[in-house]
Amino acid sequence: MLFSSLFARLPAIKADLGLGEGEVGIALLCGAAGLLLSQPLAGALTTRFGSRPICAVGVALYGAGVIPPALAPDLATLVVAFFVLGAGSGLLDVAMNAQGALAEERHPRAIFSSFHAAFSFGAMAGAALAGGAAALGVSPIANLGGIGVVATCVGLPATRWMLPPSADRSGDGRLFARPSGPLLVLGGIAFCAAVSEGAVTDWSAILLREWRDASEGAAAIGLTAFSATMGFGRLAADPLRERFGPQRLLRFGAAAVLVGLVPVLLPLGIAPAVAGFAVLGAGLASLFPLALLLGSRVPGESAAAGIAAVSTAGYAGFLAGPATIGFLAEAAGLPAGLAILLPLALVVAALAPRACAVSASVAR
Repeated sequence: MLFSSLFARLPAIKADLGLGEGEVGIALLCGAAGLLLSQPLAGALTTRFGSRPICAVGVALYGAGVIPPALAPDLATLVVAFFVLGAGSGLLDVAMNAQGALAEERHPRAIFSSFHAAFSFGAMAGAALAGGAAALGVSPIANLGGIGVVATCVGLPATRWMLPPSADRSGDGRLFARPSGPLLVLGGIAFCAAVSEGAVTDWSAILLREWRDASEGAAAIGLTAFSATMGFGRLAADPLRERFGPQRLLRFGAAAVLVGLVPVLLPLGIAPAVAGFAVLGAGLASLFPLALLLGSRVPGESAAAGIAAVSTAGYAGFLAGPATIGFLAEAAGLPAGLAILLPLALVVAALAPRACAVSASVAR
């Protein structure tokens, strides 16, 4: 909810500050930098202290950090606000994925993607609420302030029911994973998935508002549809992984991304674009979670260190993607900027066999 609420209100923040796509790209770039820089540290802290306490710290930082972007008076302040928010997000991201991988190890069935489904349903709810708030004329600060308080009050108590720190705390061994071949392959898939997810999250509302003539409230529908299909796709991903294996799941996702991009990139109107975002959500649903889960099973690495390594490589996509798309949009239009998702889907399909050779246990 925190994540999508902010990005669904990004058009209003952009308009209030009088920013262009390139300037918004700079702010998003700095947010991705904060996230990227915090990931290796998050892996080390999670390995040393356990994932549960780091999750609590991440929830508190993220809940507070979602508010300053709406208060920023200029681009420089917005850049700093996004960097701090990204750092809190990175801390939470590694810790909660380590906790999720640990939970699947103790469960008789595949369940890891269902945790990512909860993220997607939260994103769907946040985007829908933000769209409604925008349609009613609620300011971004009131919207984001309320969401920040609610999410923190729900998230912090929830950490009490997580597996205890002793379940994955380690006082010895490496705190940082080595950049081995398997981790580089998995990082490549995570990179492509992160660029693609980030592109839809960051730019879908702006595409619908400024390139398809949607109202501000209607512009949030694309992100809502994307988040909904991501959520249901992730609920389906675990049984599909058990039935067909991770390699086929990765290739199906890449094919769906290629199909969904067609109505998004072509000037076919609001409804086809929203449908395209929905197909993109279904295609991307399993890619990033599966790369992280495989990273947690790389031999010789702790789960947290492996996740942090793959996640860091993946979130380099969030570092490069927003600025690249923003600059391309400035030069050739936003649809042309989003076209970089096409070759990324092909890369995922090509890397799938090598990625799935990492851990036979994940195929179940």
